[in-house]
Amino acid sequence: MRDYNPMLSFGEEVAALYDEPRGDETDAVRFLARRAGDGRALELAVGTGRIALPLAAAGVAVEHIDLSEAMVARLRSKPGGEALSVTIGDFVDVPVEGSYRLVYIVDNTLFNLLTQDDQMRCVENVAAQLQEESHVAITPGGVRLHPIVTRYIWPSELDLMARIAGLRLVDRFGGWNGEPFTPDSRLHVSVYGRKGA
Repeated sequence: MRDYNPMLSFGEEVAALYDEPRGDETDAVRFLARRAGDGRALELAVGTGRIALPLAAAGVAVEHIDLSEAMVARLRSKPGGEALSVTIGDFVDVPVEGSYRLVYIVDNTLFNLLTQDDQMRCVENVAAQLQEESHVAITPGGVRLHPIVTRYIWPSELDLMARIAGLRLVDRFGGWNGEPFTPDSRLHVSVYGRKGA
């Protein structure tokens, strides 16, 4: 999309839109909590905490990254928001230390990376943060997201990026409850793990 700059597109107005429930929060939290188990998790682009706050309330130790101070300020204003560990930065670079049992990115957030090179670099950086026996959950495909994003990734393309980064497809679903992924699915939840794990 011409003149679209993700770094400038997540101010106060957009932060307010992210507070609207989408109805899948409970299912997403249940799915992610199972994948995290008792290990640490990392959310790329935490936003206003739609998933982060209930996941933390479920007992999952999650760290977060976001580039938008407006989004994080809104997160911090919510009950429990001050307790969350958030690094301000570009999630492409995964600017955190340590390793994680689960790294996840929800909704169309990966599409805010406008080039295949940035998307690939993000997947490679995420792979480097994973512990053995760990997972990456990526959910490109949900609707109702603002701003409109510009570089759709086909599931096969995402699989190739993951394979290049040393990951393999573990599961793919058409929703958070394990629905089959079909040509009619409006969402896909793709889960990757280390090759050989």
